[in-house]
Amino acid sequence: MAEAARLAPQRRALILDIVRRDGAVRVADLVEQLGVSDMTVRRDLDVLARSGALSKVHGGAIRASDTTGDEPPFETKAGLESRAKAAVAEAASALVKPGSVVAISGGTTSYAVAARLRDVPGLTVVTNSLPVAELLRPRGAEPGANPTLLLTGGAPTKSASLVGPLADQAIRTLQVDLLVIGAHGVSERAGATTPNLAEAQTNRALIECATQVAVVADHTKWGVVGLSRFIGLSEIDYFVSDDGLDAEARGVLSDSVGRLILGTTQP
Repeated sequence: MAEAARLAPQRRALILDIVRRDGAVRVADLVEQLGVSDMTVRRDLDVLARSGALSKVHGGAIRASDTTGDEPPFETKAGLESRAKAAVAEAASALVKPGSVVAISGGTTSYAVAARLRDVPGLTVVTNSLPVAELLRPRGAEPGANPTLLLTGGAPTKSASLVGPLADQAIRTLQVDLLVIGAHGVSERAGATTPNLAEAQTNRALIECATQVAVVADHTKWGVVGLSRFIGLSEIDYFVSDDGLDAEARGVLSDSVGRLILGTTQP
């Protein structure tokens, strides 16, 4: 116990050094580098977050100076919970049918789904995500080699999503078969939420134009509540997460959403 207490300040100093240098750090990486348990790392992050030295995000932490009312930047979130996001994306991509029209929201989990749709024949993709648009923009000369891409207008957020009145107006003229939409957090009481009010409004416009809605969120999003709700659990046709989701959450979601789908996390 004395040894653990003596080492705790050293661990936390090292964590701070990494966060200040790289801007972000994953819990899994700290477990490997420090040779301690996942629980020990999370306790250290809790202590540092309470002191204001850093800010916790899903699966890790970022510099305190990077936090605003919005979510962290796309680049910061992209490396967090990569295995879980891959499992979610693999499961969600199976919902997309050839020849359909699919809307894909901003966010790193939605981006992971989009990466698996490039070879779906006859697909049309509507998105307000700049990274998704760059990922799917036509590169081949052969017709049908890439999905047909429609990018909404709007003002970019820190997380590279186009939001606001221009985006909302464009989206409301469309009808899509399936919406794949990410979330900052999901809870039984609040449903799916985001800390960005403009993004929540644009998300609602996407939901209104979709025949079916698939919310994609890894297990770390459960129990997190952002400032603004954009959809309740009972309105979700598919909730796609990974097998790290705990039993209580699985029970709530199974009773509330149309269908709960859990992707398998690969070693």
